[in-house]
Amino acid sequence: MNPLSHFPPVTKNLVIINALAWVSMFVLSRLGWDLTYLLGLHYFPTESFKLWQPFTYMFMHDASGFSHIFFNMFALAMFGPSLERIWGGKKFLFFYLFTGIGAGIVQQIVWYLTLTGYSEYSIFLSSGYLDQFITVGASGAIFGILLAFGMTFPNVPMYIMFIPIPIKAKYMMIGYGLIELFAGIHPGAGDNVAHFAHLGGMLFGLILILIWRRKHGKEVYY
Repeated sequence: MNPLSHFPPVTKNLVIINALAWVSMFVLSRLGWDLTYLLGLHYFPTESFKLWQPFTYMFMHDASGFSHIFFNMFALAMFGPSLERIWGGKKFLFFYLFTGIGAGIVQQIVWYLTLTGYSEYSIFLSSGYLDQFITVGASGAIFGILLAFGMTFPNVPMYIMFIPIPIKAKYMMIGYGLIELFAGIHPGAGDNVAHFAHLGGMLFGLILILIWRRKHGKEVYY
């Protein structure tokens, strides 16, 4: 039996596309070809930045391990179907892409504000050192979906692993946002997670939902 047969079409196809992209990256990396460099989101002032990257980067994941894509697709499979069923496929897909691109934009802004504060910035840029700044992953869009779920189903009880006490979805999503904000401001040693991209996905998701609610009226589900 197909494990994806019960998923609505957009969620199912997004999982499949991301999985195929990861398999392609994994296989090609073993052959010495790096899709990340071509399709990942580079820092925009560098020569490595291309116009398609704000879209393609969200379908790229770390090819050196399975956890990055697994947790992103697990969250998409958990929360995406409920939103797609009430919004419809086109609206859900637009939200996914909008928040994913928005997350990339926020990450670019954070990089720019951070990097231009260094006196060696022009040297870093001309030497090609900043070509190493690349963002990959669907996490920005996933965090947008998490926020949308919390706003649309605010009182649905949710559970955190090893904690047997239910937490309402709206509080869970607020907690995720605060954790990402703290981690972005105070990153640990060796932290290569784009925390501000996650927050960017939530921010763009919030903006889009508020626009929709203003246009069509507030919809709350329990």
